This record gives sequence, C-alpha cells and structure tokens, in this order.
Amino acid sequence: MRFILTVSFLLLSISLHAQSYSGKVTAVKDGDTIEMLVNGKPLRVRLFGIDCPEKGQPFGEKARQYTAGLCFGQTVTAVQRSRDPYGRVVADVYLADKRFLNETLVKTGYAWHYKKFSNSPLLAAAEVKARRERKGLWKDARPVAPWDWRKRKTIKAS
Repeated sequence: MRFILTVSFLLLSISLHAQSYSGKVTAVKDGDTIEMLVNGKPLRVRLFGIDCPEKGQPFGEKARQYTAGLCFGQTVTAVQRSRDPYGRVVADVYLADKRFLNETLVKTGYAWHYKKFSNSPLLAAAEVKARRERKGLWKDARPVAPWDWRKRKTIKAS
C-alpha cells in the first residue's frame, strides 16, 4: 500500500509540473508539427505519440492540410512530454473545443500511432478503428509507415 501511495504521489507531482503552452497556431509544418505563438515567440511543437506521412509521401500533404484545417489560426494548448533532438517541444495538443489533436489525426487516418515512443491505449485503439474503417491513408492498399519511408530515403541518398 505504501508503494502505491508513493508512486501515486510521484506521478501526481510530475503531472503538476508538466509545462503547458497556450498560443495561436501560426504554421503547420507537416501533419504532426505545428508552430505556435506563445508570449510573442514562436514555439515549434511535435505531436507526441503519432507520426504522419512525410512531405512527398502519399497522404503527406493531405495530413498537413487536415491538421491545418483543425488548428491553423486557432488557440491551442500543448502539454509538453519532452523535447526532441531538434529542440522541438514534444506534446499532447488540445484544440480550443478540447479535442485531443494527436488522437484526432490517428482516428481520421492521417497518422500512425508511433509505438516506438508511445504505449497509449487511446492512440492504439484509434489506429485499429481507422484501419478497420479504411479511413485516410488506410484506403491505400499498402501504406508505408513514415519511419520506413524516411529509412528508404536515407538509403537512396547514400
């Protein structure tokens, strides 16, 4: 019992210290990367736990356009999970209407659940449902995961 209380306290204290940002979305770089204006400064945010098709990849532009349609010019809240090697904030992003943007992109078939970095049951279930219903990129007979697409491009460039 003491262990459970200790772990619960630790998790609560971590969540209370999670950095969150609220700001207007001023750019959508691709389906899973946005730029927000926070206190007059741009902040680049990579959506946690998902991976959208890359530019030049099938559904890459559609994913970017879909993300832009949901959040460009809108005020969103980003709850930071970490930072990536490029200095971007990696976050869960919530739209003004409280929808979870990361989940919405997976649910509509414009992103994969990025299992390498996330074990979210919510994102996993959203992907299963989108696949089953053949939404977005799941309409494609053989969709290529973005991490495989990037590997192929690296190998070709070598």
